[in-house]
Amino acid sequence: MPHQPVPQAKRGFARKLRREMTEAENKLWHELRDRRLDRIKFRRQVPIGKYVADFACLEARLIVELDGSQHADSDSDRISSAELRASGFRVLRFWNDDVLKDLDGVCDTIIAYVKDDGLQPWL
Repeated sequence: MPHQPVPQAKRGFARKLRREMTEAENKLWHELRDRRLDRIKFRRQVPIGKYVADFACLEARLIVELDGSQHADSDSDRISSAELRASGFRVLRFWNDDVLKDLDGVCDTIIAYVKDDGLQPWL
């Protein structure tokens, strides 16, 4: 997918999200930043198409999304995941509680998906 310029409004929105991360996003970002997790490069609050992904490893075409209870059975999440998959990304979704209570398990899962591009996330 060729690089497409990101509209100024979307860049501003992504910056705002970076400044206002949730507790779970902060905790996971602490593990992902600066290649701390198995030397894997991640970016946070990344504009991709019409969405802003919580975290993305562009090299592995993997997006990691953290969801709170407001996302339970969310049609918009299913739609965004489907559209991102259609663009060639795999989308891993974790509950905020997963990150807060089992960060090691979340990180192990992320590493497994980065290392094996044949793994397909659950819907």
